[in-house]
Amino acid sequence: MNYYNDNEEYACAWLLNLMSEGHVPFGLIDKRSILDLEPSDLDGFTQVHLFSGIGGWSEALRLAGWPEDQEIWSASCPCQPFSVAGKQKGESDERHLWPVVRDLVAECRPKCIVGEQVASKAGRAWLSCV
Repeated sequence: MNYYNDNEEYACAWLLNLMSEGHVPFGLIDKRSILDLEPSDLDGFTQVHLFSGIGGWSEALRLAGWPEDQEIWSASCPCQPFSVAGKQKGESDERHLWPVVRDLVAECRPKCIVGEQVASKAGRAWLSCV
């Protein structure tokens, strides 16, 4: 079963509609902040999508032929800390949530994880730390 986490109400509502229409795989939508997640919350899920938005990673995996019963995590951490359009605070920005994802990954040890970040100089520096 899939697990989707996003604390944006509109994105979760849209995701539910896409799920109901069969456009993304069925799963649990958790609207809590990632800051409130415990590793045990993710037990038993095959695919975990953190910062899931409207299910883009889930759909991309489906289009790529990734089996729905094969373990994978996705995390599209907020880009504002690293975007040239933002305040460019980087790791000092309160929206820099990679450390939370990293801790969940370290505890749960998924077999595969995918993600993305903006292609700015700061975003590439972030990627080199991952």
